Amino acid sequence: MAKVISTLFISADGVAEIDPDWHFPYFDDNMGRAVTEDYDTSDVLLIGRETYDSFAGAWPDREAAGGEDAPFAKQLGDMRKVVVSRQPLEFSWRNSELVDGDLVNAVTALKADAGVKGILIPGSISVVQQLLAAGLVDELRLLIHPVAARKGRRLFDDGDGAYHLRVTATEVFPTGVIRVIYAPAEAPGAVGYDDIKDQVPAGS
Repeated sequence: MAKVISTLFISADGVAEIDPDWHFPYFDDNMGRAVTEDYDTSDVLLIGRETYDSFAGAWPDREAAGGEDAPFAKQLGDMRKVVVSRQPLEFSWRNSELVDGDLVNAVTALKADAGVKGILIPGSISVVQQLLAAGLVDELRLLIHPVAARKGRRLFDDGDGAYHLRVTATEVFPTGVIRVIYAPAEAPGAVGYDDIKDQVPAGS
């Protein structure tokens, strides 16, 4: 089964809607390496309409310009891009297609496709939220910036149940950015105060 991996730039207060003012000052070689590692996991990009419009409006021109970021732009162009949209789209970027039918069913089919190496979701908060709710996200790869954004869309929306996670890797960059990779986990057993009161600090 192919893994579904979500990669997100996120603030310390959980905002995943990027503001260049708080994001770009923290982008360094370490973050570039982390992003490269994330993209190397997969051969399919799964993105929402807004993310597609943003990417398609920038990366083809950067590839054509032949600058320092052209190799990465070419990598993005060469990848298969499955776009989640409620409306039909006319694609201007090569290797782009509309998600086939229901999102959960389409992603389940992609995961089971022997020809798919991996599925990466860059940004695309609403897509990630839907797949988290469906239990289809295998890894959350967060680059947590040392800033409280205080406005913008958050990754974890209100819901009825908690998402339990386990940490599989962490790394702290010199900028203060923390890279954390989470995987889904079973909920811990029920614990009340009486179960932990022997751990309460002793008074001085």
